[in-house]
Amino acid sequence: MVLLTFGLLSPDKGIEYVIDALPAIVAHCPSAVYIVLGATHPHVRDAQGEAYRLMLEARARQLGVDEHVMFHDRFVEQDELNEFLGAADVYVTPYLNPEQSTSGTLAYAVGSGRAVISTPYVYAREMLSDDRGVLVPYRDADAISIAVRDLLADDERRDALRSRAASHGRRMQWPAVAGLYHQSFARAVREHASDARVTFQAATLARRVGSLPPLDLRHLRALTDDTGLLQHATFCVPRYSEGYCLDDNARALLLMARMAEAGAENRDAVRTLSTRYLAFVHAAFDPTQARFRNFMTYGRAWAEPLGSEDSHGHAVQALGTVIGRGTGPDTALANELFHAGLPATTGFTSPRAWATTLLGIDDYLHAYEGDRRVEDVRCLLADRLHDVYARTQSAEWPWFEAELTYANAQLPHALIASGARMGRADLVTAGLRALTWLIGVQRTPDGRFAPIGTNGFASRGGDAARFDQQPIEAATTVAACLEAERVSRDALWATHARSAFDWFLGQNHLNRWLYDPATGGCRDGLHAERANENQGAESTLAFLLALVDMRGVDRPVGRARG
Repeated sequence: MVLLTFGLLSPDKGIEYVIDALPAIVAHCPSAVYIVLGATHPHVRDAQGEAYRLMLEARARQLGVDEHVMFHDRFVEQDELNEFLGAADVYVTPYLNPEQSTSGTLAYAVGSGRAVISTPYVYAREMLSDDRGVLVPYRDADAISIAVRDLLADDERRDALRSRAASHGRRMQWPAVAGLYHQSFARAVREHASDARVTFQAATLARRVGSLPPLDLRHLRALTDDTGLLQHATFCVPRYSEGYCLDDNARALLLMARMAEAGAENRDAVRTLSTRYLAFVHAAFDPTQARFRNFMTYGRAWAEPLGSEDSHGHAVQALGTVIGRGTGPDTALANELFHAGLPATTGFTSPRAWATTLLGIDDYLHAYEGDRRVEDVRCLLADRLHDVYARTQSAEWPWFEAELTYANAQLPHALIASGARMGRADLVTAGLRALTWLIGVQRTPDGRFAPIGTNGFASRGGDAARFDQQPIEAATTVAACLEAERVSRDALWATHARSAFDWFLGQNHLNRWLYDPATGGCRDGLHAERANENQGAESTLAFLLALVDMRGVDRPVGRARG
């Protein structure tokens, strides 16, 4: 009896669960052989080498089924693939990603009339409906072994599955598909024969994402030395006298993880910088206190025994993003530091530290969904953030605190993201309400984005400070609005995000670009009459993070609902 899985090898294929099922299968059918056909995915090989294949081989040896497993580490042409499929009694796709919408290997197996056992990812549910195959739960070796044994014990059922799969597969063959295309084209010609006028189809500016600057790391590299990212610059020249801080190095690490996820062209530079920033975050952690330090002098001496809660939250956020969005070797150290630094956050009192921690947890759980300890921290911090909102908000002031201060949009962003993942409509509703109000407060009469100024901020019942406007406010607003758009599906939020981003590009009261294309840096803010010409780390990172967010918008910024 032959079991077969084929395709490019990667950790999301779940092959280990078939290997775990083999002892029970072999006990029932001693001649059983499991063939894993295919080379390791090139991206996986670049990042991890053959670690996954070696783990599978070691697992088979440990379980005593190595005589029943065959790895063919190569790409096979169609004729040879047909031979493998013809020899297979059961084809298995134990994939782990529930959202996988296509699988060429499953299509081949169904088309060749194989009896198929699969996990219930999107494409498998469609292909194997109407009893064309057997679906088993994710990560369940026992269910796989039972399904295999049941098929082997019931020749009539196995043959019926194969017959229904082959019949469905014939409708997927190219001649059949081409015939359907021909029918569709003929129908379109008939229905549109009276349309004599050619319709102009190009999208106007209002219906597409506007042009964006290039992702330029020159100034970030200029601010980075062998220790990490320097805090400040005089004009565009690094300022050694004020050294480094964890806040900036954590944000830089966050940026590198986001760029790596997006497949940035300058991968070598991203990899080198990511390692440098992670090294700084690692050095900042004091294991005796389980806390991060923040400020370091240019002489590499820590300037304080303990960093702020906000800087600790930024570190946890960056580490969670590296784990959740990264694939490189940095994830091991990031995982260690994330778990070491997370417990302290439950004792924090800063809502912004709660918010950044929640955003880091959100990314972390993309990779480790179901980690109960981390989910418990998320629930605790999300409830705390919601509680301070509920206690402070009013009809005129729907906000978390009695003041609007710094990086304000992170607070509703964290509620919206956490509420969406937790299935908590109360959190999402509160976050959207607070963000809607914040957008209104940060808008000029002519509709431009105008963040709360740092020269006084804004208090309940008082006037908002107009200056000095900081890039971090625009960046956090972009991120929050895009999250709101993703959760609510309301295009109005994407429009707000673009408005906040355009603040960097001259859509402000001075009509002055904050982004400097000559250096790749970003000016440190807007005063009433001039821009701050210094280009520090925080401002440059704010622009680059906002740019990465905007480059990720893969659909038009449509007209908002009124």
